[in-house]
Amino acid sequence: MKTSTHEVPFDTASAVLPDTMSAVLPDTMSAVLPDEAAALVAKFHEQFGAIRTEVRKVIVGQDDVVEHLLLTLLIGGHCLITGMPGTAKTLLVRTLADALGLTFKRVQFTPDLMPTDITGTDIIEDDITTGHRRWTFVPGPIFTHVLLADEINRTPPKTQAALLEAMQEHSVTVRGTTHSLRPPFFVLATQNPIELEGTYPLPEAQLDRFVFNVLLDYLDAADEVEVVHRNTTRMQPPPIAACTSAEEIVKYQWLVRQVPVAEEITQLAVQMVRSTRPGEAGAPEAVRRYVRYGASVRATQFLCLAAKARALMQNRYHVTEDDLRALALPVLRHRVLTNYQAESDGMSVDAVLKEVIAR
Repeated sequence: MKTSTHEVPFDTASAVLPDTMSAVLPDTMSAVLPDEAAALVAKFHEQFGAIRTEVRKVIVGQDDVVEHLLLTLLIGGHCLITGMPGTAKTLLVRTLADALGLTFKRVQFTPDLMPTDITGTDIIEDDITTGHRRWTFVPGPIFTHVLLADEINRTPPKTQAALLEAMQEHSVTVRGTTHSLRPPFFVLATQNPIELEGTYPLPEAQLDRFVFNVLLDYLDAADEVEVVHRNTTRMQPPPIAACTSAEEIVKYQWLVRQVPVAEEITQLAVQMVRSTRPGEAGAPEAVRRYVRYGASVRATQFLCLAAKARALMQNRYHVTEDDLRALALPVLRHRVLTNYQAESDGMSVDAVLKEVIAR
């Protein structure tokens, strides 16, 4: 069957791979003058400051989680959110999408969910004027800017795999026809860490597609009191103003990639990731004892790219060691596989990685 590629003509379509970012940027973006680049940086800081302000209207605390989600967006990646029920995962994602001025769709992953329920399908339509029938593609919820894959580990692997092509290739193939997505495309997948019955753990190949695995923890006492006060005095959340647009976000994704990284910082990132592999000469004792498989080269790429975005968000135009150390845990925790000895000794992945980062 011959495979063809075309763009789906619908209003909410969006996505593209970071590696193909140049294909969707205006031609003038490849040669931005210094003054124009400086103006773009200034606008970036203004808009992302406004985004944080809008999100705080609804979301109490969780500033680190919001930062990680914004970093994921800025590098054109995807994020896995692990949190207990009732920690406002869905509300956070919806609020962030509204503040970014992006379209949002939510898919509740269940055991009976089919791949076409996500990607869309071809249907036969009758042309009344000619009497002929034709195939028409009906896009699924994946054709959006921000896709919330709620409880992604509750659906079988076949349906989970339907996301793989979209996350990696930023396209969807149905009946031999590849439908391209336009940027930006942002998958946020949630997992419940305590309810394991009836779940299908994500395979390592799919976990590796996520830039971060962010832990959404309980709020502290003061923030929890604030949440209770807000819920008892407001009938509905306040309106969220859109602070940017899809076109501007694509420009900011380009801007992030222009942030320079010193050779020493790149070498440090490589050493940090290589230290998670038990067969590596410089691996810490905790890694040799408790780790079965370490992180791949993709982890190093994501770590450096996320560090660029973090530097820009903090009004810096160079990457530091602090950027790498601050992002190493969410980048690596879902890419390092511990062994039975770690489970026996009560050694978590985070505990092992903290030793790596400390070195």
